[in-house]
Amino acid sequence: MNKIISDNVSGADNQQERLQSDWIVGFVDGEGCFSVSCIRNQTMKFNYQLFPEFVVTQSARSLSVLESIRDYFGCGRIFVNNRNDNHREPIYRYCVRSLKELTEVIIPFFDDHQLLTDKNKDYQVFREVVMMMKNKEHLELTGFKKIDAMRQTMNRGKK
Repeated sequence: MNKIISDNVSGADNQQERLQSDWIVGFVDGEGCFSVSCIRNQTMKFNYQLFPEFVVTQSARSLSVLESIRDYFGCGRIFVNNRNDNHREPIYRYCVRSLKELTEVIIPFFDDHQLLTDKNKDYQVFREVVMMMKNKEHLELTGFKKIDAMRQTMNRGKK
């Protein structure tokens, strides 16, 4: 179960001085994910909803890092996922899901500060999908199908 931990930006000026864009890029290269989910939703036009999301995860011991990243970007929320696996602490997820925040904050940042790993390929697909959604192309069947095919190439082709 996910619970919102915080969506308040605290001390953004101080955090921005401590974090540098290159550090954030490296951290996201290792601990971040750009994904587009397709969730069954009978209220949507094609019975599915496309759900783009930028996520960075950390264990409870490193929650402050996620708070610093959230404060740097000035958007998104932190959720806790109390998991029942072999880990002894919950996992925290910094998530940006809003199309507005993705197009106005996250995408411009990663356009200006390129990821160095193979994750950059996922980012490029993610960017194109988000821009198509911003232009409302997902509301037509051809656009929806194109996005669905594109998203299936991301994150090692996991469906």
